[in-house]
Amino acid sequence: MPIVKYPRRVDPLWHEWDRKAQKCGLRHTVYAVNGDRYIGEWLDNVKHGKGTQIWKKSGAIYSGDWKFGKRDGFGTYSIPDPVTKDYKKVYSGWWKNDKMWGYGVKFYSEGEYFEGEWAWGKRHGWGRMYYKDGAIYEGQWSEDKPGGQGMFRCKNENRYEGSWKDGKKHGPGKFIYLDTGQVYDGYWVADIPKCGTMIDFGRDEAPMPTQYPIPKVELADPDGVLEEAVLILQNAELFTSQPQKERG
Repeated sequence: MPIVKYPRRVDPLWHEWDRKAQKCGLRHTVYAVNGDRYIGEWLDNVKHGKGTQIWKKSGAIYSGDWKFGKRDGFGTYSIPDPVTKDYKKVYSGWWKNDKMWGYGVKFYSEGEYFEGEWAWGKRHGWGRMYYKDGAIYEGQWSEDKPGGQGMFRCKNENRYEGSWKDGKKHGPGKFIYLDTGQVYDGYWVADIPKCGTMIDFGRDEAPMPTQYPIPKVELADPDGVLEEAVLILQNAELFTSQPQKERG
């Protein structure tokens, strides 16, 4: 009985090449057209999992978590020093959708860094900023600037505690002058004290007290007078912030 032989079906070679080109799981160094390179895990041809990206143009390195081609999770971003060529850490912390998001530490210049919360790549939430001159701000941040409640401590230990807006002292707050032994307690607008009271505080222990002590307030109701002044100031500020057509 005759036997019919059918030719064996062979897939085109490009099918095999395409299958091998699909990146999934742990891979060795993969180079981009511009010279950037990535070593780590892939999923469906995109970076996903643990991996290290090196940018050729800047020499910067990111090492950490990836999700669907973007930095997402915990990771560290570093750049080479232009002089020594040694790598220095710029940011170490959490990422989301390729932006700093969550708790992290960012280093700016020598002795200046921020530790706290981030959102959309900006300082947002609670955080502490160390400045190169020795000053420290600790408190709430909004859109990369102090906003909300916070404390700013100067290099000489004088400090402000109170409200902030757009990076400036704004609203009720207290400035403590430890060098002269005085306290200003009142209302601020864009870093300028508008109304409040100044009293002696720890004058005997102050290193540089003023020549004459501040006399006591003799008003019958100093708190009431201050409260009324603050209310007038707040109403005036609200009025000036309204558009011209709303004022009538």
